[in-house]
Amino acid sequence: MSENKIEVLVGAVVLAVAAGFLAYMMNATGIGGSTTGSYELRASFRSVEGIAVGTDVKMAGVKVGTITSLALNPQTFRADARFTVKDGIVLPDDSAILISSEGLLGGNYIEIVPGGSPVDLEPGEEIEDTQGSVSLISLLMKFVTSSGSSEETPQ
Repeated sequence: MSENKIEVLVGAVVLAVAAGFLAYMMNATGIGGSTTGSYELRASFRSVEGIAVGTDVKMAGVKVGTITSLALNPQTFRADARFTVKDGIVLPDDSAILISSEGLLGGNYIEIVPGGSPVDLEPGEEIEDTQGSVSLISLLMKFVTSSGSSEETPQ
């Protein structure tokens, strides 16, 4: 009988630890968490390759928000992104937003580059100056084709 109680106790501890890890993961990534203490902005990108809902939004390398939705706009054929920014971070209306890479093998994130305008963005407004993701494959192909065509032929 005592062996059965030990198994139940160990099972309860395992479930409690799993619930703790789940809560930590949701808090750390912002998935499923409340968006209190933040406001939403919008941006429209030519390409959002490499990012998804839950991707970090950073300024100066510091996480200030999260992507909350991505959708294709059928009128403009661009990707509309909605993201949150922490309260207390006021962005000028001429700020730029771009998709950056953490390195050659790292993931992508959204980077906000603040502008210098005295007028600030209000919650729900759109950042107009956007730069979509750059395909590493297409950059390598441009490099390979340009280096091959720049060689002079002997005469």
